[in-house]
Amino acid sequence: MRSWGRLPTEVMREVERLEWNNATNLRGRLQGTRRFPISLPLKPPAAGDALMDIDHFHNWVNAWRQWSTPSQVKWVTRRYRVVGDVEVPERLDLSNVKELIEAIGPVAVQRSQIWAQLMEPLLAVERNLYDTLIRQILVVEQMSHRAAQQMAKVLPQLRQGMGEGCYLRGVPVQGIDTKFLETHTPLLTTLLDVIHNGALCESGGLEAWLGCLPTPNNWLYIRPLCPELRQQMGGFSVLQIPLQEFLARPLPCRRVLVVENTKPGYALPELPDTVAIFGGGRNTQWRMAPWLAERDVAYWGDIDSWGLTILAHARQTLPRLTALMMDHETLLAHMDFAVEEPRSTNLPAVGLLSEERLLFESLIKSAQSVIRLEQEYLAQDYVLSKLYRWATASTTKS
Repeated sequence: MRSWGRLPTEVMREVERLEWNNATNLRGRLQGTRRFPISLPLKPPAAGDALMDIDHFHNWVNAWRQWSTPSQVKWVTRRYRVVGDVEVPERLDLSNVKELIEAIGPVAVQRSQIWAQLMEPLLAVERNLYDTLIRQILVVEQMSHRAAQQMAKVLPQLRQGMGEGCYLRGVPVQGIDTKFLETHTPLLTTLLDVIHNGALCESGGLEAWLGCLPTPNNWLYIRPLCPELRQQMGGFSVLQIPLQEFLARPLPCRRVLVVENTKPGYALPELPDTVAIFGGGRNTQWRMAPWLAERDVAYWGDIDSWGLTILAHARQTLPRLTALMMDHETLLAHMDFAVEEPRSTNLPAVGLLSEERLLFESLIKSAQSVIRLEQEYLAQDYVLSKLYRWATASTTKS
């Protein structure tokens, strides 16, 4: 590969890669933290190199003589044998953002025009948003022109505390769809924080600053497993509630059966004074409900590294928790349904009983592969017998 005489196309490819397609460098140039000029060496040849490829030498010099902005090309005089003293291009200097955009060409010009169009309505709201918009330029340019206009319309409407008693989607704003605040929360938060001198950061985010109720998340399915509990819970056979409410509201039962996956939760039998919780998967935050310490809690999950890890996490908070159908007996009785676990996790340091640790190690050290037995594949009569035995034993203990 030739080590001298860089043509305009080569130099512009480098500029585009390093300065235009590199988000960090581009933001730095736009904000002024990455200073101009951009000086790009054009690599004049030594005398011997020029003579060995005189055609490229002439093409190289002529190409830079035709550069659209001649003042950007810095020339020096070099002495070459045979041809004598020759002015050759030494470097290209781009002095500002405008020159950078024009040098890259139509793609960059079009992109910068889109930025200007999207930022214009937002800067009309608050001129001090410029630096923030530049830092968020990759987010800004993903917006539609309509979204930019809507954001300019909603920013002046939002005030601290105006969402008290409602969720984010219910904040009373004019001319804006109910999904807009939720969709654009990150950018709205950043811009409003500038407009209101850091108040959103101090408050803990947009919802907290507006005074909204926290948007429910981490939903759990709740299923009362006996007629008396269903009656106490409004007659519903299945409920779905956010984790926050589960943590704060004790359920009217003596026994709680937590099931890792959703579908097995629908196959559970009637059990006296028992509520089933399912659908949480690997999210074990349910264990933090303080009222669970006063209940007889059992956990039933997959026999694999992840299921046993969930069990370990739960038992760290609820040391009296009973594991159901997560043992060697269950695995051996259903080995025909065991498969390979695609991606296993490490043995938890604490939380498993000795026989559960041995089970975990046997799954990982299996000669064929890491073993996995999903709870859905257990025989229904087997599941029923184990659940009845647990409910009967806990009744006897109480």
